[in-house]
Amino acid sequence: MKTPTLKLSDVTHKWHLIDLDGQILGRAAVQIATLLTGKGKVLSGDHLDNGDFVVAINADKFKVTGNKLTDKIYYSHSGFPGGFKEVSLQQLKDRDVRKVIEKAVKGMLPKDKNQQTRMRRLKVYSDAKHPYAVELGLVKKEEKKAEK
Repeated sequence: MKTPTLKLSDVTHKWHLIDLDGQILGRAAVQIATLLTGKGKVLSGDHLDNGDFVVAINADKFKVTGNKLTDKIYYSHSGFPGGFKEVSLQQLKDRDVRKVIEKAVKGMLPKDKNQQTRMRRLKVYSDAKHPYAVELGLVKKEEKKAEK
């Protein structure tokens, strides 16, 4: 018996489209984080980044349960005296809805050397328009060239 291990030549990054319209923020973030890490694949290993690309659309239409829009607070500190900042979920959503999704997903990823690489593979859009139709297989390359 031999245990198969993941090699660099075996790594393939697929593309996934996730529509956040009407989905709960935390549950969608778990799904995205699982795809980014590649944990659902047959061959997975911690020594290589085997995750996929994720395109999340309709980010402004996600839902939260309870009173999280007003009660959930994001904290940050600049490191200087008086540099403590508080932003509620509603304020962050009004400012930039993509940051809400990115913060939720980043918090669910492992804190290791691959975290930034995985976050670069996440593409978040507030509406249904995105430039990754060819990679997702929604449009063929020939059709894309004909449009130009």
